[in-house]
Amino acid sequence: MLKIVRPICCGVDVHKRFIVATIGITDEHGVTTYKTQNFYTHNKDINSFKDWLISNDCHDVCMESTGKYWIPIFNILEDSFNVTIANPKYIKAVKGKKTDKKDSIWITDLFKHDLCPGSFIPPKSTRNLRELLRYRFKLVNMSSSEKNRIQNSLTISNITLDSVLTDLFGKSATLILDYILSLEKSEDFNEDYCKSLLQKSAKAKSDDIITSIQGFSIPDSTIVKLKSSRQHLVSIKNTINKIDDEIDRIIDSEYRTYVDLALTIPGISETSAKIVVSEIGIDMSHFSTSKKLCNWAGLTPQNNESAGKKKSTRVSRAGVYLKPTLVQCANAAIKSTKEPYFRNKYLKIKKRRGHKKAIIAIARMMLTCIYHMFQTGEIFNPVDINYSDIPEEVLESKREQIIDNAVKTLSKLGIDTSILNLTPANI
Repeated sequence: MLKIVRPICCGVDVHKRFIVATIGITDEHGVTTYKTQNFYTHNKDINSFKDWLISNDCHDVCMESTGKYWIPIFNILEDSFNVTIANPKYIKAVKGKKTDKKDSIWITDLFKHDLCPGSFIPPKSTRNLRELLRYRFKLVNMSSSEKNRIQNSLTISNITLDSVLTDLFGKSATLILDYILSLEKSEDFNEDYCKSLLQKSAKAKSDDIITSIQGFSIPDSTIVKLKSSRQHLVSIKNTINKIDDEIDRIIDSEYRTYVDLALTIPGISETSAKIVVSEIGIDMSHFSTSKKLCNWAGLTPQNNESAGKKKSTRVSRAGVYLKPTLVQCANAAIKSTKEPYFRNKYLKIKKRRGHKKAIIAIARMMLTCIYHMFQTGEIFNPVDINYSDIPEEVLESKREQIIDNAVKTLSKLGIDTSILNLTPANI
């Protein structure tokens, strides 16, 4: 018989316009009685739901994470109740005789036996930062889409500037495109004036640039599309700048120390560090081990075995925002020659497992490092680093760190390091 962990608890089936809540009250004989009630998702009704829970002396609530619909309820309950947000795949009821009321009772039964694994929900300030960074991520994707749209419009208009200029959205290309769009007819194109618009190194390619433009033909519909796309692109960039200012304000007020810690890891940029902090938070006590964190981020192979046969061991689809960021950082880290720590590990794994699995392994190593660094407050300082692979100029900048590692190693071996007399002058 399963042990009842929560004698009084509530299971909530969440929908867009209403919720179905069931309170399960288990007596000393193990008999459970249920109270079910429906509430609308307006603030007034959610507060009525809160009062109903208090009147029944229920302080443990479990609901499934249905879209964004659970968030308004969680916002009102999180300060006064122990709220567990469960992934629907772990609490899905058996198909056949499935109703909203039976779903809420099913959630209550699982929750009272402590069979509902809760999802990680960071504090409100971290959630606010996460929302901004996820919105920024989507804006950057929109910006890339508009750039591709502009480039395609130029291609079908017989303008091949992208094959001559390195940056199609740099100063020279922007001035040329403004000039072309201002012309009423393609015959009005002035080569000498176009050359005068070129900036710095682009002047050396003036003949090639003119050749790439000559004979262009832009339909009226494409002109409208180009102007609209460029206007939208400017608007997106301005919005990203505003979002960046607010993100920097939040980071500097609460999370700067942890962002700086993450930046000590090779391959992690300022933006990537901010994304990592916003996704996992700064309190690592929510994850009992680094393996739990990596599993939550979708960086560990799945267990899928039946009849002694292992099926797919692909990583899960979790970590929609965190995993791509860490993979991007891993790709940057393995290209570093000044900091070859991850590069050496990648090359060893790649020989056996191939590029894709090796990159995921490096991403997991980086997240494991972040987990322990956030716990201890120490900078990136791996104990298994091979200093012989690091260039001399980099070694000189890490002189104190290397000596500190050596002293710690000697101390662990039982050697008295006090006789070494390591002062800044001697170092």
